[in-house]
Amino acid sequence: MGFFDKLKVGLAKTKKGLVDKVEEVVFGRKIDETTLEDIEEILLASDIGAKTTADIIEEIRNRIKNDTLHSSEDLRMVIKREMTKTLGEPYPLKISKERPYIILTVGVNGVGKTTTIGKLASRFRTEGYSVLLAAGDTFRAAAIEQIEIWAKRAGAELIKHQSGSDPAAVAFDAVEAAKHRGIDIVIVDTAGRLHTKAPLMEELKKITRVIKKSVPDAPHEILLIIDATTGQNAIRQAHIFNDAIGITGIALTKLDGTAKGGIVFAIYKEFNIPIKLIGIGEGIDDLKDFEPGTFVKALFNKD
Repeated sequence: MGFFDKLKVGLAKTKKGLVDKVEEVVFGRKIDETTLEDIEEILLASDIGAKTTADIIEEIRNRIKNDTLHSSEDLRMVIKREMTKTLGEPYPLKISKERPYIILTVGVNGVGKTTTIGKLASRFRTEGYSVLLAAGDTFRAAAIEQIEIWAKRAGAELIKHQSGSDPAAVAFDAVEAAKHRGIDIVIVDTAGRLHTKAPLMEELKKITRVIKKSVPDAPHEILLIIDATTGQNAIRQAHIFNDAIGITGIALTKLDGTAKGGIVFAIYKEFNIPIKLIGIGEGIDDLKDFEPGTFVKALFNKD
């Protein structure tokens, strides 16, 4: 099964709760203010967010006013066009010329952070880059073991300390090792929560400062990993991490099988932070660059 087909299957529940419901509501009805209220309710319930919903409803009203909305297909095209406009242009994860290129990954526990790191490492190795992983989630022994497994699977190097070690020290050692070994890319794992009195955000700030001591313009990418199934809670997570350390991109995992795929629109509208990667399965190749047009096309696909 190709990527687009996987995406269609993954978005089936979101489509059912959004596109299909809108079409059910307008079937055989005149599109007026009463219908608009029903459409608005569906859009809000689908996790696309209040701002995106307001923009779509406003555009529908304009079309009604200008007498350019005559059918459910017209309505479908308006919503599709507004959603595509909301997401803007593709903004894929690209490795610039800086060496080592340092990616700091952050996110709460359970979002698929370590798995995403492993898949990224595999992708970069396939593209011919040398990769070093830093086991910065030192507060969970299982996390260190997991990233070690991924490093071996991807053919990447690994820097790790003992469980309970200072995460910032792991990050610093990893960056220094990469400099001395001529490594292209360093991907730093971090904790999703801490088992100490130290607040997580302060720990992440410390890791960032320590990385800068070795490479002043790093991290070059601060990638927030978000679980799509959490819906609106993802917005709160993005707020907290962005306010603390500044997020440059988002990887949205577990899009396959969730009814909350609409969160893509809410996140982008709220923060204007590009969604760079999406995960649509468990396979090592199921982490892909996010392409807004393809995403919306899969969501509205009639097959």
